[in-house]
Amino acid sequence: MHPIDPQALSALTALLGQHLNAASEVRRAHAADASYHAPQPPQAVAFPSSVEEIAQIARICTAHQVPIVPFGTGTAVEGGIVAVRGGLCVNLSRMNRILRVSAADMDATVEAGVTRQQLNEHLRAQSTGLHFPVDPGADASLGGMAATRASGSAAVGYGTMRDNVLGLKAVFADGTVVEVGGRARKSSAGYDLTALLVGTEGTLALITEVTLRLAKLPAAISAAVCPFADLDTAVAAAIDVLSEGIPVARLELLDEVQMQACNQYAGLDYEVAPTLFFEFHGSEKGVVEQAETAGAAVARRGGGPFRWATAEGERDRLWQARYDAYYASRALRPGSVGYVTDVCVPITALARCIHQTRAALADLDFPAPLFGHVGDGNFHVVCLIEPGNAEELAQVRQLGEQIVEWALQAGGTCTGEHGIGLGKIDALEAECGRGVEVMRRIKRALDPDNLMNPGKVLNGL
Repeated sequence: MHPIDPQALSALTALLGQHLNAASEVRRAHAADASYHAPQPPQAVAFPSSVEEIAQIARICTAHQVPIVPFGTGTAVEGGIVAVRGGLCVNLSRMNRILRVSAADMDATVEAGVTRQQLNEHLRAQSTGLHFPVDPGADASLGGMAATRASGSAAVGYGTMRDNVLGLKAVFADGTVVEVGGRARKSSAGYDLTALLVGTEGTLALITEVTLRLAKLPAAISAAVCPFADLDTAVAAAIDVLSEGIPVARLELLDEVQMQACNQYAGLDYEVAPTLFFEFHGSEKGVVEQAETAGAAVARRGGGPFRWATAEGERDRLWQARYDAYYASRALRPGSVGYVTDVCVPITALARCIHQTRAALADLDFPAPLFGHVGDGNFHVVCLIEPGNAEELAQVRQLGEQIVEWALQAGGTCTGEHGIGLGKIDALEAECGRGVEVMRRIKRALDPDNLMNPGKVLNGL
């Protein structure tokens, strides 16, 4: 733990005034994300309103060796904002200005504290006919989504943050402000520093602005839901739909445990069975054709009934179970905390990995629903454990390690969208091998004092 010395506090107070807060309740509110990781509060929380203020914060922190932990909305699930070495939390919620939108170029530049819903509401209010399609579920900040390389249910149709960040502005530990990338749709100019910073979880620099690719709002949307006799058949049907080249915007899988949870949580009456959720975007004629073609594909696998709709209210009702998945899971065991893990594998390995995972889940004494973005091979398990129960925590950690091992054996990755944070540092080493030492060299070069979100992503620093 690195306490903030009085000189640093004095300098930060002179810079930020009332926007530096060391009250215990504020520190506690910034001590944890949505994960099981034990809360650890920072010594103080800064609420800057400009890039210049963040640069000065960084210079003060470097001069006094104060760790810097960025904070967006606190909705991540791998402990990325836990202040494991104390220091200063930099809350970006006041950095919430939409700086520029170009409808013709289909791009926008926003400050890091702008949330995805805020941006989409602005685009709607301005009648741009555009939206930002990356949807991790929570109304996360766009800076945080860039920092964790987030994705979500629409990734199969629109890509992840890796695909949709054109450029960004970031502040390094020494206060240097760097703009990388830009608005051009391609470039071969030097190292791709945008790609380097997207996904680094605040361990190299603090992202302050993001330039994003936007997408046209579809003229029409159709949604569909289809239950199956077993999970293997559901996964096989999903692969069939993708293999036939049907342009799916979203393709989600919920197992029967998750479907039962959703029924109980939201008063729904879905069949308690492994279920695929589809969404198709395009022209009015096109989405009907896509739904009908997908319906024929799943019927060949024995799925059904295949329910689909194009009216917005009916679409929302069909998808409500998927929207409620995480909160419905938590309701299966009131008072529990969710140990959430995710992996991503090649589509052809998905059925095997899910089958292995389901077999392991059968040995648990507590609920553990499985759901995922099967359109891109990404699935999640939510283990609902008792807070402070060391035995259950050890059990799910072992399970998480096993799921990662199966994913890596299949040519996949230890995380498709949640990031490394505190929870998957060892898994990153298992996946990347010597590549981790290259990451350490980059970290040492850009953050020699290890002040940028220390203790996350990389060991051995």
